[in-house]
Amino acid sequence: MRNYKHLFFDLDRTLWDFDKNNHETFMDMYDKFQLREKGIENPSEFYDIYQHINFALWETYKAGQIEKERLNFSRFFHSLNVFNVDDKELAANISEYYIKVSPLKSNLYPETIETLEKLKPKYRMHIVTNGFEEVQFIKIENSGLQKYFEKIITSERAGFKKPHTGFFDFALRETDAQPKESIIIGDDPETDILGASQIGIDQIWVKHKPVKPETIQPTYAVNHLREIIDIL
Repeated sequence: MRNYKHLFFDLDRTLWDFDKNNHETFMDMYDKFQLREKGIENPSEFYDIYQHINFALWETYKAGQIEKERLNFSRFFHSLNVFNVDDKELAANISEYYIKVSPLKSNLYPETIETLEKLKPKYRMHIVTNGFEEVQFIKIENSGLQKYFEKIITSERAGFKKPHTGFFDFALRETDAQPKESIIIGDDPETDILGASQIGIDQIWVKHKPVKPETIQPTYAVNHLREIIDIL
């Protein structure tokens, strides 16, 4: 095992429970904008459709083919369209609400804080994320994570999105770290695991949910954050 000095944590779906926080925001939004009265009778169906559309748009965004402003608006506009709601103003208002409210949610995965408490005295820890800068810092502060991390590195600051090697090069420069003394901890097999492996950084794949088929071979894999302590 390498002598690690720097731990680079992904944020969404690794520490911050994106799906739970996202779902709570959607339920709030459904009531606030009276979407039932607009013909969207099933909030869960609306949420599922949004997730599908959002995933496709995020893939386009990560490939650098659209800007974040278009992503923010289009994911809600297209979701509303599925229910025959053609209302650009509503889509814009929902988008603004979502960006404002979702990062205020503070649900973390089980034992996140306990794990970070045990790791902090031994390692220099940082966040590496593709999420939008204006919301990621709010998430980190509101969920009590800020005190554990030295550097918060976003794709907007880096000028590259994970898994581009430019992102990881930037992260190493910002933290004065070397690949052999660093390890990436994340949930995404492509952006976190393969991305880090391209420049010789070890990885811990955090699988909060079962993943099939498992075609990725990370340095380590865990099902719960607390297992990281046993590895390190």
